[in-house]
Amino acid sequence: MNGFLNILKPPGMTSAAVVAVVKRLTGEKRVGHAGTLDPEAAGVLPIMIGRAARLFDYLVDKEKAYVAECAFGAETDTQDATGVVTREGTNYPDFAAVCAAAKQLEGDILQRPGMYSAIKQGGVPMYERARRGESVEVPQRQVHVESITLHEERPNHGVLMTVRCGRGTYIRSICEDLGRLTGCPAHMRFLLRSKSGVFTLDTAITLEEAAAHKEAGTLADNLLPLDWPIQHICRVNAPEWLAKQVINGVKLPVKRVRGAAEVAEGQPVRVYLRGQFWGIAAREGDMLVWKCQTPPDHPADPNEKTAEEDSHEDLA
Repeated sequence: MNGFLNILKPPGMTSAAVVAVVKRLTGEKRVGHAGTLDPEAAGVLPIMIGRAARLFDYLVDKEKAYVAECAFGAETDTQDATGVVTREGTNYPDFAAVCAAAKQLEGDILQRPGMYSAIKQGGVPMYERARRGESVEVPQRQVHVESITLHEERPNHGVLMTVRCGRGTYIRSICEDLGRLTGCPAHMRFLLRSKSGVFTLDTAITLEEAAAHKEAGTLADNLLPLDWPIQHICRVNAPEWLAKQVINGVKLPVKRVRGAAEVAEGQPVRVYLRGQFWGIAAREGDMLVWKCQTPPDHPADPNEKTAEEDSHEDLA
């Protein structure tokens, strides 16, 4: 099995635990995830299966969207509803004040993630260190918040919002910052990741649905193709007479590959042969050099002619 599963991770489960379940369901050892979700968060978690793991560096995960509820009245040591209350207050802000504060957190901002984040130090997630009673200073870092849209007020002094942001942004820290900006302690009550790159809720399935597909023998039918999340990368098409070089991972001459002449030095491209995706290459001078190969599970019959088949003379 080679491709991507867009899993809707439930709250209370680590991203690594989701990977373990998918490994059991697929029988595939090469399984990983892109874009870690904290254990208490829910939402889309892209799972890479088989040769899909080779494409990790080419996935666009900079664009993320979260639906969250910020609760005013208390700060917690975890910055969310699972933690111990560390500070309380009753100076609850009105909706307009929260909207004004949210505007101050848009753009490029400095953020200090909490101790209970998935950031690793020495290869160990911070939340594991925190649960062991360790106290480690988490440095500030710059993150990008595209927008914070406030939707409505919720019971018990909550505000529902959508945050669109870049990678590495912690929504729990945004909630705590909203509290400090409005003068009332706050924490995150709820979090759902609705978008991670091109992976969105409308293509996500639960682990229970994945298990049902496994039982019915249809799990492979729910895999997203290897090239599905990398459509942002330029596509080039190798002619039939270069089939042997493509299959064997040999460098390809730029001027002989349709669409490659316009590619800048060092730019990655998706390489196709007879309409099938074969991997990622990058231009180095006059050649396309393979960076990772992901040959199709069922290569097209080389003896089958196509209407769009290229010839040596066509690209000379």
